[in-house]
Formats: sequence, C-alpha cells, structure tokens
Amino acid sequence: MKNIVIASKNPVKADAVLNGFEGMFPDVEFRICTISVPSGVSDQPMTDLEARQGAKNRAANAQKSMPDAHYWVGVEGGCDYLDGDLVAFAWIVILGEGNAGSARTALFRLPKKVQNLVESGMELGDADDQVFGKTNSKQKSGAVGLLTQDVVTRTTLYEQAVVLAMIPFKNPDLYANGQAF
Repeated sequence: MKNIVIASKNPVKADAVLNGFEGMFPDVEFRICTISVPSGVSDQPMTDLEARQGAKNRAANAQKSMPDAHYWVGVEGGCDYLDGDLVAFAWIVILGEGNAGSARTALFRLPKKVQNLVESGMELGDADDQVFGKTNSKQKSGAVGLLTQDVVTRTTLYEQAVVLAMIPFKNPDLYANGQAF
C-alpha cells in the first residue's frame, strides 16, 4: 500500500489524483489523505508561473506536514491571458520516492462575463457560480464542465495532467533526481 498526501480537501482534486495514480500503476494499491496546506500564492493565481509555484508550495508543505507518506501532490488552478482573453488551467506537482514531476492541464478560454468577474477580484469558482447560477461548482465539474456540458470535467482535465506528472515515476531510470521538475 502506497500513501498519497493530496494538498487539498477538494474531492475533485482527490479523485483526479487517485485516478491518475491508479492508471499509471494499476497493480499498486493506493490510500489517499487530503489535507489543507497553504499555497503561498494568491487565492486566484493570475499567471502560469504563480499557479505552478502554488502547486510546488502545496506539495512541499504537504510533505512537511506528513513526511511519512510515499507521495505528496499539489494541485493549483490558475488563470492567465492569451490574446487578451482569460484562460484557465491547473498545475500538478508530485513529490516522492526520490523523484518529482509536474505537468499542466490543457487550457481553455473563459467567457467574458467570467473574465470580468475574475478581473474584479473574484475567484474563478465563485465567478462560475454567479454566471452559471450554480453552487460550489469548483467541487463538482468546474468551469470546464459547465462550458462543455461535462464532456470534460474538472476531474478528467486534472487526471490527464496527473498522469503526465507521473512520467518520471513510471520511468525512473530516465528521470533521476527530479529532472522533470
């Protein structure tokens, strides 16, 4: 049994992490523990670099909080601008077993109504709830689910990035000492 500490209490993030680990290592049994740790960045990261730093900080803080696990995972959603439009994505950082990996989800453009609310200081999840008339969408299918009618959900979007961040763990001989970090 391998223990994974996920630096979030959000069930969407926990499901994505567990699904990704189980997909990469189907013969291993995993147990997850979710904890809240600080990201050290804004509540709504507004650059790619800030979101990546938040994921790195969360993974490192999870490792400090629960050092006896096998893996520590930080997930940080963020926004940035592409050609004047606000786009959304998330970074995944995984530490463990003498290695590290990171990957970013695909990005997608947000509607101008959502963009305007985020630019006014609102977190993306709250802006989505207001625009789409939902409650707590960030712990459900998220903006991407609302915009694709759940063809892609927040869980499935994050899961692919978890798998990509696991590449150094699947191929340790090619990625020694956190090279992919």
